[in-house]
Amino acid sequence: MPSLKPVLALVGRPNVGKSTLFNRLTRTRDALVADQPGLTRDRKYGEGKLGGSKYIVIDTGGLSDEPEDIDSVMAAQSWQAVEEASHVLFLVDARDGLLPGDQQIAQRLRQANRTVHLIVNKIDGLNEQVALTDFYQLGFEHVYAIAAEHGRGVTSMIQSLLPEQDEYDEEEDEALGIKVAIVGRPNVGKSTLANRILGEERVVTFDMPGTTRDSIYLPFERDEQAYTLIDTAGVRRRGRVKEAVEKFSVIKALQAIEDSNVVLMLLDGSEGITDQDASLIGFINDAGKALVIVINKWDGLSQDQRNKVNRELDLKLPFITYAKQHFISALHGSGVGDLFKSIQKAYRSAMVDIATPRLTRLLTDLVTANPPPMVKGRRVKLRYAHQGGKNPPIIVIHGNQTKSLPDSYNRYLINAFRKHLKLMGTPVRIEFKSSDNPFKDKKNKLTPRQIAKRRRAMSHYKKK
Repeated sequence: MPSLKPVLALVGRPNVGKSTLFNRLTRTRDALVADQPGLTRDRKYGEGKLGGSKYIVIDTGGLSDEPEDIDSVMAAQSWQAVEEASHVLFLVDARDGLLPGDQQIAQRLRQANRTVHLIVNKIDGLNEQVALTDFYQLGFEHVYAIAAEHGRGVTSMIQSLLPEQDEYDEEEDEALGIKVAIVGRPNVGKSTLANRILGEERVVTFDMPGTTRDSIYLPFERDEQAYTLIDTAGVRRRGRVKEAVEKFSVIKALQAIEDSNVVLMLLDGSEGITDQDASLIGFINDAGKALVIVINKWDGLSQDQRNKVNRELDLKLPFITYAKQHFISALHGSGVGDLFKSIQKAYRSAMVDIATPRLTRLLTDLVTANPPPMVKGRRVKLRYAHQGGKNPPIIVIHGNQTKSLPDSYNRYLINAFRKHLKLMGTPVRIEFKSSDNPFKDKKNKLTPRQIAKRRRAMSHYKKK
């Protein structure tokens, strides 16, 4: 089973540099802010990458140094982050030294049964060994001295935390079939839909242990097509579904999204489209995953409610024009069987192979129909295109002055490629490659004959 990304949770007192370290670790992607019941407003989730290794970072709120306040804050904000993390980064301030609040937090972390790394921040301008002396008494095995604001020691710290990147096993991935993740807010019907899918006729299913806690991979077959359902809430046996209390975890949702081929984004039709729904869909789009939007509990809505949901889909999700929308009832099963056509279409579109001659001909037709705008009096030239990757499809276009192309023209090309290639359910990425002018740094050196001719011309104009 493919390994999932490590999860790093940043904890510590206020103003020890957690957010600064978070921003440095996630510089490759904007943070996803989760604002839902049970998830505090200042808790941020983001992605980072070092070399070929990727990881997820959680930035938690600052913990007070009041003993009675530690329990409440940890329970409401930081404790779940610690539970979900594979590595806990406990930040302290080298300039403040060891404070009672640090000792209170350290005591609580020792009871968490997690790998804790003590990060002594703000060592810039200080003697490193002297700065670390007081903190060794906390008794943590892994201690790192960094300056998050300037990046000192951060890269070496992350390198020591991240495991070696597993080699991609193509045969194992093919054996899993189409990996489908079901994500959504609490109580939208994720487990109900999962069990409805697994309970469909002509389905053979068996349990397989998950790769992480509470994340279960469930292979099954339908119409001779292999699938693997990724359920982050943990699908119970069908007889025990009613006993399950569905838990929502942003981390588990992000991990499921990253490890899937197709994402079923489940929305509650009775509640409409929330900001958290839009945030998750934005993350799916940024991750380049194929997407099917599923609006659940549709059978219980009035016509006015249905019209409201359709308006919200247009207003809040204008950037998702490629995803097929399905209106279902997971409880009663209506519309669930139709999901598989969209899943297969989205998967085929995401994994499509496109020949270079076909892409180049299509690019020529698109440029002829709608030429790029002029840049400083010169026309941007787009010469040829080829495929640069799958899942999502990446189209690499070569030309000159491509960095000057406006976003509107990029969107035009994306929509046109998607339409003509009949790609559904997957985002399309375009990468531009500009050709370098081999003479741009070279000065034209005149021959003696050209110099003499230039002198004669200059003297001629001076006489006039």
